[in-house]
Amino acid sequence: MIKREQYLKKIRDFYHVTSLVKILCGLRRSGKSVILEQIIDEMKESGILDDHIIYINFELMEYDNIKTARDLNDYVKSLVKDKEIYYVFLDEVQRVDNFETAVNSLRASNQFSIFITGSNSKMTFLELSTDLSGRYVSFRINPLSFRETVELTGTKKEKYMDLLLDIFEWGTLPQRFTFDNLDSRKYYISDVYDSILLKDVVDRLGITDITSFNKILQYILETETREFSVTNVLSYLEKNNQKIATDTLYKYVEAICSTFIMNRVYRYDIHGKSVLKTLNKFYATDLGVKKIKTNSKEVNYSHALENVVYNELVNKGYDVYIGKTKTSEIDFIASNDKGLKYIQVCYSLKDENTLKRELEALEEIDDSYPKYIISIDKEDYGSNGIKHLNIFDFLMNDDF
Repeated sequence: MIKREQYLKKIRDFYHVTSLVKILCGLRRSGKSVILEQIIDEMKESGILDDHIIYINFELMEYDNIKTARDLNDYVKSLVKDKEIYYVFLDEVQRVDNFETAVNSLRASNQFSIFITGSNSKMTFLELSTDLSGRYVSFRINPLSFRETVELTGTKKEKYMDLLLDIFEWGTLPQRFTFDNLDSRKYYISDVYDSILLKDVVDRLGITDITSFNKILQYILETETREFSVTNVLSYLEKNNQKIATDTLYKYVEAICSTFIMNRVYRYDIHGKSVLKTLNKFYATDLGVKKIKTNSKEVNYSHALENVVYNELVNKGYDVYIGKTKTSEIDFIASNDKGLKYIQVCYSLKDENTLKRELEALEEIDDSYPKYIISIDKEDYGSNGIKHLNIFDFLMNDDF
């Protein structure tokens, strides 16, 4: 496995901090456990002794006896032999009842630097809100970026387009690259999704109407990049003999987001300078899941490219919104502590009317923040201060 430096460099400053719990959360099989292992390797290389590193993977049978917060607290403390700092790694800790109570108790002793992983954002945003409020720092771990995928596969520059088209269809979950056979890839991604469904959606969130859940997910995946409409979803379900209440729909959509299958992106009114909570959009965390959960056999390259750009902006540390002007829509507004960037995404700009439409949407914005169009084209279509980026220049450039 490649070293996931983009995450490690964010976490390193917290390695020896005992006052904050380090939380790694994200889609199942996106590489959280591997990052924990890489952190442990770095600690050992720096001189931390093996007996001061406590690693518990709660998916292993040998830790099946740790079921409660008391069990967890007692087990960890039983391994302490001196007053030095111990480094505790708890993988998929949400399996332990009231784990946050034990984690906070260990944290409060100032003798443990604690790292935990989980596959449900409820763990970080809701369940930890009382015991650990203000006492943790979280890191969202995504499937491989394009750059990481290039490194993993050893892809040469002249084959970037082939790799991108492969990602459009099969996504970037790390282990899927071990399967050359297409059926094997499909079985693997299906197994990942079934694991999410069973362990996070059913067991953890208590959702039992799996048929309706899958139908809602299928609808959102097939209409991603479009505005989300509750009325349209309910109508779609009714046509498929899956009538549900509006509150239930909201609950299922929240489950789809909290398990990191999809990402909700809010709309930002550029002229009114406010975030709008309606007419948001959704983007898949991994396009491979879309492959197995939709009926479409053909990949929509335009939608897939937009999804890849969204995921890369998140990987680069931006907060991402959809932009709304008085007459147009901006695909993405990327925000960080340095300011804003306005971004249009288009598969190809060779058609004159397409280029005109994309440029005009950006030209309507009258502030001085940088504006970009991203496409697969190698020819430079920049105009009037609007920069054009080839998709691979964007994906391979850490400094965007």
